[in-house]
Amino acid sequence: MRTYILKRLLLIPVTLLGILTLNFIIIQFAPGGPIEHTLAKYQGMNVDSKSQFSGTAQLNSSSPSTSKYQGAQGVPPELIAELEKQFGFDKPAYVRFFKMISDYARFDFGKSFYQDKTVGNLILERMPVSISLGLWSTLIIYLISIPLGIKKAVRDGSSFDVWTSFLVILGSAIPVFLFAVFLIVFFAGGTYLQWFPLHGLTSDNWDSLSWSGKVLDYFWHITLPVFAMVIGGFASLTMLTKNSFLDEINKQYVLTAKSKGLTENQILYGHVFRNAMLIVIAGFPTLLIKMLFTGSLLIEVIFSLNGLGLLGYEAIMTRDYPVIFGTMYIFALLGLILKLISDITYSIIDPRINFDSRS
Repeated sequence: MRTYILKRLLLIPVTLLGILTLNFIIIQFAPGGPIEHTLAKYQGMNVDSKSQFSGTAQLNSSSPSTSKYQGAQGVPPELIAELEKQFGFDKPAYVRFFKMISDYARFDFGKSFYQDKTVGNLILERMPVSISLGLWSTLIIYLISIPLGIKKAVRDGSSFDVWTSFLVILGSAIPVFLFAVFLIVFFAGGTYLQWFPLHGLTSDNWDSLSWSGKVLDYFWHITLPVFAMVIGGFASLTMLTKNSFLDEINKQYVLTAKSKGLTENQILYGHVFRNAMLIVIAGFPTLLIKMLFTGSLLIEVIFSLNGLGLLGYEAIMTRDYPVIFGTMYIFALLGLILKLISDITYSIIDPRINFDSRS
């Protein structure tokens, strides 16, 4: 196992390099960019009073322009050159790429184009929100889905299985954001009750609260967002658990164990559980990354939570390349590490699995 772990650790930098390279190439051909975004933002403004570019270049609608950038008609070349220097596009693409790789190897993600903060500080500021949503929702989903899936497998075809299947299908069919809107309308002062806050992860008087008060305030704020993510995410894991246990229950070794007089719990948790849980554990990294980023994006928007998902989305909309590449780098690194942890957990649960013997 040590050899396999060492190989996987050595592959992480190579994989990250491939991801960054591919996305850097795609960005070069993607329409729009920070310069176009800035030009569109400031086009038509009274530059004499509102220009932000040190007064050396002014927007002039009467100035001709042969620039390669969209929306640069009437913009003097001096302003285009200043924008290129500001965003680093005055250097060739290969120079920018190798500088990015060198900086990222030291976890230096540069500075945001539009916010007066480094990308590292932005990620650290937003990380607690995403981690809170991702970890709590993933933990609760597993605590609900695994026992429910096992019970559905044991009582397959019963009325309990039928009714819970209806709830599972309902949970998978309705989008997460609809659940979030429903919770806001009924429990966050939308129309009926006002039991929970509508935005933020903490109250305004957080600093003045006692230790126990801070804990209660934190869970008070996070209840509805996490509940919305759990409702939208537990369905697939429940059915995966059920089908995995059903597949194991029907195998020959279970019949042999029954013939030896073992009880149902001894068979289920002493033999079936270890084999059936392998496929469930395999999905943990994917589920956690989904909860941290893609799954929490709409939730962060609806509940006004400043997490990494919202940060990445805003960066894409404004073409803030340092933030885009920085968040992508962090999530790719987390995904690779979680996948390695998943493989290690495989071998712990089932010693028969030996990754070192792979060709």
